[in-house]
Amino acid sequence: MSAPAAGLRRFVTERPPRPEVCELCATEVPEDHRHLVDTEQRALVCACAPCAVLMEQPGSAAGRFRAVPARYLTDPGHRLDPRAWETLQIPVGVAFFFRNAALDRLVALYPSPAGATESELEPAAFDEVLGGTRLAALLEPDVEALLLRRTGDSCECHLVPIDVCYELVGRMRLLWQGFDGGAEARAALDACFTEVRRRARPLKEAERA
Repeated sequence: MSAPAAGLRRFVTERPPRPEVCELCATEVPEDHRHLVDTEQRALVCACAPCAVLMEQPGSAAGRFRAVPARYLTDPGHRLDPRAWETLQIPVGVAFFFRNAALDRLVALYPSPAGATESELEPAAFDEVLGGTRLAALLEPDVEALLLRRTGDSCECHLVPIDVCYELVGRMRLLWQGFDGGAEARAALDACFTEVRRRARPLKEAERA
């Protein structure tokens, strides 16, 4: 093979993906790794286990990085009325809510072809629907979210790590087709909630732990 042809092959040959690394210490991390929330940049940061544990300590990094917890909770004693969806004014069937500590307010986001799209959220509407719930009372600012889905006349609500929500947003954006997302996006949504239900502990059980 001539030298020019050999050189061109570098650009047409698929390169293996680069391994992910901890963004604090550059150690390579496994696929199933921890995340931190960078509260200054408003971004998720990959972390190795030791760095994540370090950032769980009060005062670490002057509070800039917060470790995303691993808990999944559900409250079997609380049921959302389908009319609550109209009160929250969410234009699609899935959304998540988290408290932004820097802004000192709740933020409502939902998946879309453009990524995470913010929905105008009236604090009074959230208080009416979810404000008095036990899951809302347990919600950790910046690092956890209430993940909601409406299917027909039923609604479900789970407390999940915030990175789960952004992973779902990324999958939906990648797979979205047409007006309603298409079959692949709906399958990804179903798979996400199946896994959340599998991992979520009923609130009473979690309180005993």
